[in-house]
Amino acid sequence: MRAPGEILLVACYEMGHQPLAVAWPAAVLEQRGYRPAVLDLSLEPFDEEAVRRARLVALSVPMHTALRIGIQAAERIRSVNPSCHVSFYGLYASLNADHLLAGIADSVVGAEPEPALAELAQALEAGRDAGEAAGVITAGRREPGRLARAALPTPSRGSLLPLARYVRLERAGKAELTGYVEASRGCLHLCRHCPIPPVYHGRFFAVPLEACLADAAQQIEAGATHITFGDPDFLNGPTHALRVARALHRDHPHVTFDFTAKIEHLLRHRALLPELRALGCVFIVSAVESLSERVLEHLVKGHTRADVVEALDAVRGAGIDLRPTWVAFTPWTTLDDYLEMLDFVEAHDLIDHVDSVQYALRLLVPPGSLLVESPAFRPFMGDLSSEELSYRWAHPDPRVERLQQAVNAAVGEAAARREDAAVTFRSVRELAHAAAGRALAPAGPLPDAGRVRPPHLTEPWFC
Repeated sequence: MRAPGEILLVACYEMGHQPLAVAWPAAVLEQRGYRPAVLDLSLEPFDEEAVRRARLVALSVPMHTALRIGIQAAERIRSVNPSCHVSFYGLYASLNADHLLAGIADSVVGAEPEPALAELAQALEAGRDAGEAAGVITAGRREPGRLARAALPTPSRGSLLPLARYVRLERAGKAELTGYVEASRGCLHLCRHCPIPPVYHGRFFAVPLEACLADAAQQIEAGATHITFGDPDFLNGPTHALRVARALHRDHPHVTFDFTAKIEHLLRHRALLPELRALGCVFIVSAVESLSERVLEHLVKGHTRADVVEALDAVRGAGIDLRPTWVAFTPWTTLDDYLEMLDFVEAHDLIDHVDSVQYALRLLVPPGSLLVESPAFRPFMGDLSSEELSYRWAHPDPRVERLQQAVNAAVGEAAARREDAAVTFRSVRELAHAAAGRALAPAGPLPDAGRVRPPHLTEPWFC
C-alpha cells in the first residue's frame, strides 16, 4: 500500500485560479494508485511536514511568476528534505530547463506533463534512474521525447483549497465564485513573444469533451456561477469550442463564461459571436499587445490596428465585452505609440476593461523564445539573467525606460490601495505626457466611483 503524501504536487501560481495544472496530474497519479498531497504556495504557507514525507516533489510552473516562486521554494525543499527528488513541470520548466538542471531541479517535465510525471513516480519507486521515464529531462538525458496528446481524465480537485479562496467574477456589485477549465492546450500560432510556440511548435490538442464538462460540473457543484476557459486560444478549434459551450449551457444554463482568443480569430469567426453570447459568454480577453504596425509585425501577431477596431466592434455588437491586454513596452515602442495606446483606450471606452497592470508590462524574453532568433530583436538583446529568468534588453530611448519604471511603480501602488481604474489611468496619462514633454489638456471630471463596471475577474491578467 502506497503511503499518502509520497508525492507532493506544488502549485506555485496560476493567476488566482484553483490550480488545474495540479488537479490533472493528481488525477493521473491517482489512477495509478498514488495518493498525492497538494500544496498551493500562492495561498498556503510552506508546509515542512508535507515536504519531509515526500519522495517526489513536483512544482507546477506554467508561467514566469510561478517559476520565480518555484525556484525559491526549491531551495527550502532541499534544506528540509535533501533526499527527495525535485521536479519542475509546465511551460516555463521547458523553457528554463538548462537553468533548472544546473543545481535547482533533479528533473524537468514540459508540455502535456501528466503521463511523464506518473512515469517519473514509478521510476523513482522502482529505484530506477529518473531519466529512464519517458518525457522526463534530466542532466544526463536532455531529450524530452515527442510531444503527444495526453489521455486526460476528470481533474482531481478534492484536495485543493475551496473555490472561495480563489479569483471571483465581479459583476453588478457582487463577487461570484469562478471555476477554471481548459477545452484545449497549445496553440496553432507562432507569435514570437509567446512562451507557447517554443514548446508546442504550432500544435494544439483538444481536451476530451467529457473531461472538460465533468471538470466544469464539479466546480459548479462547489458553487461556481462563472467559468473561465483558460485555453491559450479558445477559438483555435472553433467547432470543438462551440460544442463545449453548447454542452455547458445545456447542462448549466445559469452559468456564464469567458475565454481568450486572438483578434484574427474573432474576425474570422465573428459569425459565432452572437451564439456564444446567447450561450453565456460575458467577456473575451484578447492579446492586442500594441497598435503599432511595426511592433505587431515584429511580434508576428497576425493583426493590424484596423483589425483591432473591427474586432472590438464585432464583439460589442454581439453584446460581449472585450478586455484587451497589452505588451506596453517593447524595444520598438515609441512614446508616440504609448500615447496612442492610451488615447485608444479612452476613445473606445475601455478604461474599465483594461487591468491597470497592463500599462506597465514590459516584453519578457525567456530562454527559447522565438524572439531570440529574430533579427529585429537582436540589436537590443542583452545577457540572459539568471535572476530575472529572461534576456535583458534596453530601449534605445532612455525616456521610454524611465516611463516604464515610473508607470510600473504607479500601478503597483495603485493596486495596493485598490484604486479606481479611472484614477490610475489618469495618473498613467500624466506620466506619459510628461515623459514626452507634451502638455496635457485639462482633465474632465472623473467617472462616478459608484458606476456599474463591466464584469471582470478580481485577479489581473498578466504573466
